[in-house]
Amino acid sequence: MARVALVTGGTRGIGAAISKALKAAGYSVAANYGGNDEAAAKFKAETGIPVYKFDVSDAAACDAGIKAIASEIGPVDVLVNNAGITRDGMFHRMTYDQWSQVMRTNLDSMFTCTRPVIEGMRERGFGRIVLISSINGQKGQIGQANYSAAKAGVVGFAKALAQENANKGITVNVIAPGYIATEMVQAVPEEVMKTKILPLIPAGRLGEADEIARSVLYLAGEDAGFITGSTLTINGGQYMA
Repeated sequence: MARVALVTGGTRGIGAAISKALKAAGYSVAANYGGNDEAAAKFKAETGIPVYKFDVSDAAACDAGIKAIASEIGPVDVLVNNAGITRDGMFHRMTYDQWSQVMRTNLDSMFTCTRPVIEGMRERGFGRIVLISSINGQKGQIGQANYSAAKAGVVGFAKALAQENANKGITVNVIAPGYIATEMVQAVPEEVMKTKILPLIPAGRLGEADEIARSVLYLAGEDAGFITGSTLTINGGQYMA
């Protein structure tokens, strides 16, 4: 029987690539999304992957959504915590709402999405949890004190959770992407991309969402059973941790 994988933020950008790769590899995939019904419907029609709408910052909504997935597809064996938002601004002008929105979606979701699946993984003696952080959680970024703090917190969460669950057949790992050619990054003005971003990347190009997806596939598989608590940086050499 195919293992069940849940990808949060799984209908667009990096999340969509991860969802598609997992399905192609034989997983039964559920893709979560937060608000863009049109994009989710298009994704479902194109891929055949079922989509589930719930707010990853809301513990009750996550609990209900994950129960629905377990009922309709099966208990979650592979969790990819990918959903994230930005609310950028210099800290001396940042509002508490900008701070808290990012913290709730990018860091609280580590609890709200993982807590409903961890006991089942422990009981079954298998689990793969992959958390998507960011290069900016490793090196920091001007205008992203909220985002950088949340994404750094993801790494600490993974290290603790990995130690707690290693003897139950559960691995917990982090992927920290650099600049990936998603809609959000490609919306950056061309001149800014050429003069401010690409010169900082030794590889001389943006990453591809499929490159992140292939890394998730490896960490989700049987062959990665001895890898846990690790952070895989995928950024073309821009930052070496």
